[in-house]
Amino acid sequence: MRTTFDFAPYRRSTVGFDRLFDLLETEMRGEGGDGYPAFDIAAEGEDRYQITLAVPGYTSSDIAVVARQNQLTVTGKRPEGTDQSRYLHQGILIRPFERHFQLADFIQVEGAKLQDGLLGIVLKRVVPDAMKPRRIEIGVGPSGQEQIEDLSEDRSAAA
Repeated sequence: MRTTFDFAPYRRSTVGFDRLFDLLETEMRGEGGDGYPAFDIAAEGEDRYQITLAVPGYTSSDIAVVARQNQLTVTGKRPEGTDQSRYLHQGILIRPFERHFQLADFIQVEGAKLQDGLLGIVLKRVVPDAMKPRRIEIGVGPSGQEQIEDLSEDRSAAA
């Protein structure tokens, strides 16, 4: 099975997306981290998304969610000596982590909620009115009307 993808044709036909292709290639090479904690990204509508991270054993005071420009950073660290249990087997990973997500333009974090070991972060695309597409009416100016009239006069004279 092929595990690499050549982005060269796309790089040639796009301008300004170098950072995006670099991120994709980094993730495909496995340099994007160790995969902890596991997460899902779901589209919940045309302009709404949710990132869900599996963070069992963490409380809301152990986790920090920071949105800065186009990057979302989720950091988790448990205070030292909080767990006094003696484990015979500990299969649930509870270790410090830092997970980064690159956000597209106009994506804003609406909120975060921790429930049953899952951290849900709600995102929404909010495009400013100045950036939304708008329909431009096509008008006919005086010079355009003259050209149309001239063409119709030429046809009647030719007939």
